[in-house]
Amino acid sequence: MTPLRVPRTRPSLRRRLLVFLLIPMIALLVLDALVSYGVALTYSNRVHDRDLSDDALTLAKMLSNDKLGSELTAQARFLLEYDPDGRSYFTVSSSKHGLLAGNGQLPQPAHVPPLGAAPALYDVQLARHTLRTASVHIAARRDPADSLIVTVAETLRDRHEQAREILLLAILMQTLLIVCVLSLVWFGVSRGLRVLDPLTARLAARSHELTPIDGADVPQEIQPLTRTIDALFGRLRGMLALHDRFIADAAHQLRTPLTGLSLHVDRALADPRPETVADALTHIQRLSQRAARTSSQLLALTRAQAAPLETGGSRLLDLAQLIPEAVAQRVHEAIRAGVDLGYEGSGRALHILGEAASVQDLLDNLIDNAVRYAGRGSVITVRLQALDDGRASLSVEDNGPGVPPDLLPRLSERFFRAAGNSEEGSGLGLAIVQRIAERHHADVLYRNGTEAGLCVEIRFPHAGSAAPQRA
Repeated sequence: MTPLRVPRTRPSLRRRLLVFLLIPMIALLVLDALVSYGVALTYSNRVHDRDLSDDALTLAKMLSNDKLGSELTAQARFLLEYDPDGRSYFTVSSSKHGLLAGNGQLPQPAHVPPLGAAPALYDVQLARHTLRTASVHIAARRDPADSLIVTVAETLRDRHEQAREILLLAILMQTLLIVCVLSLVWFGVSRGLRVLDPLTARLAARSHELTPIDGADVPQEIQPLTRTIDALFGRLRGMLALHDRFIADAAHQLRTPLTGLSLHVDRALADPRPETVADALTHIQRLSQRAARTSSQLLALTRAQAAPLETGGSRLLDLAQLIPEAVAQRVHEAIRAGVDLGYEGSGRALHILGEAASVQDLLDNLIDNAVRYAGRGSVITVRLQALDDGRASLSVEDNGPGVPPDLLPRLSERFFRAAGNSEEGSGLGLAIVQRIAERHHADVLYRNGTEAGLCVEIRFPHAGSAAPQRA
């Protein structure tokens, strides 16, 4: 039993933007809470320290007005010991009589503050609790030689409670602010994405058009996408045009051999004599070979008309090794055709960036064109040499009848054949050469040879020092 596949939720731009904003905002909220708590605690400590210092000064002033001996008066003891929360501690000690009063075992300050100076603030530990303490040193009224140290202390609970109250208020306000910001972002993104509606409507209204979609109403942030789509449309237009051209070329070139095949088949059927059938079969064989060659040439032309080679798809080729091997493969065919096929080269390495198969097709079409139109008894020379500017030059020259100078520029046209030429051909060989050369960013030169024949020269650009991969 096939398990049910749960459909995946499509990604949402709005949701992604909210998530991308929410996570940093939560992190900022946590960081801000820590900072706010630290600031609130610092503020609370300052307020409580000031109050604690005021309490110490107030008690010291009250005690300085009493005529203290070795004990506190009942009124002073009541005021010092009164604490409704039970969080305050105090001690009053005399330099002569020692501890006079206190509600806790507060340790004496490590450094006695100067007489009459401002209260000294410090932290002490009492029963595993931290206390904030203020001490003030005053002179005794009854005995000028005596002095009193008044120490007032309190726990830190009130300070932390006040800091937490401030923190809760800050978090509440900041959370409301974040919710409002995210709501505004959601609304703004929803409204902002509406600028894509004209583009969506324009695309939806199309049927089979591949024209560019980029326009003045496309936002700048969407332009990379629209330009990519336009580039894709451009490639599709090129492929469709190439497809239509191939169909038109095939219909144009295969019409004649297919019509001839039909006529010779009808002829053999109408006249079954052996000599008539044999003659018809001879013509059918020749027309079949012509149709096969035309089909292969059309496919080669279609491949050659593809997009230019990319740097990543090309290889470093050594023409000094590739071309002689390719020429050697055609020698036996040239001998059967009665043609003297030769090669001339310096033997020095000549590197280009390209496809070995495409270069092979280029050379084969040049040799085929020379063999077909130069005729039996002709001499064909393939030359490979380095030019002064570093480019590699590949040329194929024959001593055939040649081409009139005014027709040389038209040799790269599809299906073009010079007038008066009785040789059968598709007229695609040099067109294929031209397209392959363009893919390799090479130049094609047509000129009459030194012996009245035709010379076709291909000048490949210098490979330079970049060599992505050796073939």
